Amino acid sequence: MLALGAFLIPGGRLGDILGRRRTLIFGLLVFCGASTVCGVVDSAQVVIAFRVVQGIGAAIIFPICVAVVTNAFPERRRKRAIGNLYGLAAVATAVGPFFGGFFTEAVSWRAVFLVNVPLGLAAIGLALWGIRESRDETVPRRIDFAGLTAVAVGIAAITFGVDGGEDHGWGSAEVLGPIIGGLVLLAIFVAIEARVRFPLIDLSLFRNLPYVAVTLLGMVANTAFVVTTFSAAIYLQQTRGLSPIEAGAVYLAASVTVAMAGPLSGRLGERFDVPPLMASSMLLGAAALLVISFDTAYGVYVPALLVMGFGYGLCWALASVGTQTVVPAEKAGAASGVTLAIVIGVAGLAVAVVTAVIDGLVAGGTSQGDAIEAVWRVAAISSALLGVALGLTGRLTRRQAPAG
Repeated sequence: MLALGAFLIPGGRLGDILGRRRTLIFGLLVFCGASTVCGVVDSAQVVIAFRVVQGIGAAIIFPICVAVVTNAFPERRRKRAIGNLYGLAAVATAVGPFFGGFFTEAVSWRAVFLVNVPLGLAAIGLALWGIRESRDETVPRRIDFAGLTAVAVGIAAITFGVDGGEDHGWGSAEVLGPIIGGLVLLAIFVAIEARVRFPLIDLSLFRNLPYVAVTLLGMVANTAFVVTTFSAAIYLQQTRGLSPIEAGAVYLAASVTVAMAGPLSGRLGERFDVPPLMASSMLLGAAALLVISFDTAYGVYVPALLVMGFGYGLCWALASVGTQTVVPAEKAGAASGVTLAIVIGVAGLAVAVVTAVIDGLVAGGTSQGDAIEAVWRVAAISSALLGVALGLTGRLTRRQAPAG
């Protein structure tokens, strides 16, 4: 996850510069190769190292997939196509843990890695057969290596620092040093991008207020959902006493509706203004999360999970639908990489922070169940308020011309 978050921005831009099909195939090869190594070695250190490589491969694949679909469809069909893409991705997210558990129990933990190899090779074959090469023709095939290094190392340092907060203490040098260093590197990255002729990221994206509003809406929705997913695994087992399989079966309700939201996002995005639609779905998810934050019976808890997954999942899926419609097609890879980096990266940081908050409440005498429910209530209320504010901002600025 650290490598994934750090390389999402350069991963998307590399496809714009070097060619999206070519870069996508390279990312798949990196992912498959790393998966193979993880599945056959005996050293934990080697597995961890190649998990980093695997994350880099995934960071190349994710944003370029969105850009490829964006460039493959005319504008009138683009939203639906992106929604279908995210629907398929959400289905994989929903069933992945169950397949992983099955392979681990029935075969070996190694199978969890090795199963990626034939799937990745099949994806490479499909890319060679079915994807037309595309790139940003407005820039030369030259990479901003200084900017790439600054943004990747900066994001990695901040994530590493936050992740160590629980172990070392938030005021320790082990935590503050990487965070401050990472922030300095990100400031250097902005300075580099403002000066170079062909930057890794077009900073004018952040002057495109509809793009910013849609990206932040997706970030808030995904953060609330990921924090809930992480803490629900603990809550259902340690507070409600379910087994791991039983807890997974209960939480599958949210995963299923997230999967349903993907294809629907494209169809709704064709008919409605995206920012207020995202705000509405955010409110739906927040209301359901508020319900599950109380110790309710499963007859209420499971239906609320269904609604929570659908609301937040629809908002998250609409983020990619929306961002790809407010930027020029030739900037699709870069815009997708920035959006994914913000949406996924902030959610990852939030999990680390929430872990420390729950532990702090428990250390102060609050039961673990009450601490998790309190976190859910804060997430529900804050996501609702931010959703309304960002939805209004996006609506008021929806006629702004795309950056480019």
